[in-house]
Amino acid sequence: MDINHPVSITALMKEAGALQEGHFALSSGLHSAHYLQCALFLMYPENAALAGSLLAEKLSEPRPSLVVSPAMGGVIIGHEVARSLGVPFIFCEREKGSMKLRRFPSPGTARYVIVEDVVTTGRSTLETKDLMDGLSGTSFLGAGCIADRSGGTTGLGSDLVSLVTFDFPNYSREDCPLCREGVPLSEPGSRRLSL
Repeated sequence: MDINHPVSITALMKEAGALQEGHFALSSGLHSAHYLQCALFLMYPENAALAGSLLAEKLSEPRPSLVVSPAMGGVIIGHEVARSLGVPFIFCEREKGSMKLRRFPSPGTARYVIVEDVVTTGRSTLETKDLMDGLSGTSFLGAGCIADRSGGTTGLGSDLVSLVTFDFPNYSREDCPLCREGVPLSEPGSRRLSL
């Protein structure tokens, strides 16, 4: 199997149990019959190293000097991308609903990329970008993720690259056919919502 082909990443996700079916409340607030639990894919260091190196290739131009990820989902893959690019890595976290650099000082002059595991609405990526753009000396170069399931609705356009793209339907809670059918709902994401 060609490791540069997106099918190999999808096959590895399936093998790791990362592609799940059921009724899920996504971190975005939307509901879906499909969920990507990338932590299961990334729990295998060889998967993380492969995805990190492939994503680093896509983000290598125009030469970022820093990789930034939103916690939790982006931490492992962001670190792997930074390792492959040979640049520092930092992550931000939500504190009282807003993204903050809680564990790191301001990076100073930095040409940065944002790396996530899965992008659905792009909210975490855009919040991270807003945080970083508010710091003196930073310049946004683009964003990357293992899996893009946004359907092009993030507002990032060509600034977002991915290894695989999934076109799973998402529903508002009010329009969710799974809710109407009484399928039990689970909330596996890192941003807890009220079900």
